[in-house]
Amino acid sequence: MWKTYKLPVITGIILSTIVVGMLLYVSDFSVYLGDNPTTCNNCHVMDAVYEGWFHSSHRLWTTCNDCHTPHEFIPKYFVKARSGFNHVSAFTLGHLPVPLRAKESTKEIIQKNCLRCHQDTIESVADGQMDAGRYCFECHRSIAHGERGISILPFQDKGSYLSFSEEGN
Repeated sequence: MWKTYKLPVITGIILSTIVVGMLLYVSDFSVYLGDNPTTCNNCHVMDAVYEGWFHSSHRLWTTCNDCHTPHEFIPKYFVKARSGFNHVSAFTLGHLPVPLRAKESTKEIIQKNCLRCHQDTIESVADGQMDAGRYCFECHRSIAHGERGISILPFQDKGSYLSFSEEGN
């Protein structure tokens, strides 16, 4: 019975391999494995975020992955693969959230990376005590990406950050 299906199965595997290989080549897939911030800016919806980072002080010390992915090898590429799948799905299906927001799992990663880089400062300023239940970026939101909503690009967040009292309620 195997001999009957052997040729079609082998042909299917070879054709699938060729199609996947071509898709990886055409999409320049290998750039997504690196740490170059311009790769994150390939998507137009990231223009304002990239521009904010580019003009911030963090540009001198960090790339996107330094804050948004774990630093351990396997978890880093697991997060990159999961995020990439989510991004491709959102663009393909047209379900892009506006404005873009970090998921809870990403917020945890960012927090760990803030603490990793700024541990000495935290210990000297706050005697090692963090404000329990709050993320660093809740108070220091404009540090890594600049002020929100300020961009010369069309994809800026406009009015999404007004406080409850500023909205007229």
